[in-house]
Amino acid sequence: MLPFNNDIEACLEQLKKGGLILYPTDTVWGIGCDATNPEAVEKIFRLKKRPDSKAMIVLVADEKDILRYVTQPGLQIFDYIKGVNKPTTVIYDGAIELADNLISADGSVAIRICEDEFCKHLIKRFRRPLVSTSANISGYPTPQFFTDIEPVIINGVDYVVQYRQDDTECRKPSSIIKWEKDGTLSIIRP
Repeated sequence: MLPFNNDIEACLEQLKKGGLILYPTDTVWGIGCDATNPEAVEKIFRLKKRPDSKAMIVLVADEKDILRYVTQPGLQIFDYIKGVNKPTTVIYDGAIELADNLISADGSVAIRICEDEFCKHLIKRFRRPLVSTSANISGYPTPQFFTDIEPVIINGVDYVVQYRQDDTECRKPSSIIKWEKDGTLSIIRP
């Protein structure tokens, strides 16, 4: 039995109801929801006091998941991702089958293949992508540890994952890149 089975079950229950979860990712602690549910996505924007014009990241479990949510993935990006040694989020054009309020005005979406064991299990069991946005009010510093998360965020979600709350490994937000149509790479956040 995995050390986070109870958390997975509790998260699934909330995600299926359109609820919000507070969970550890391969980067920082995140606020998450079903990335295909616009009402759930709107709850995150309200909780974070974030303008809905600011994009949020979508987590998937595998490369094949990207092919389901993006019309033009540029397959060479998969080789690039395999060669990086830190979590990397890619901005893709042609987003489909995601909540409209997750898709930028230009039709793009930021997606990361999550390598974290907990997240991979959760996404695979849920069979849908998850929103992942840092567990802070918009404009405030990103919490480095669970203990840095403000009570307003903890109290504003429907379930708080117990797994890794005592983790003291310093984690940072992912790199963000955009693979341009001409095959060039733009680094948005190193």
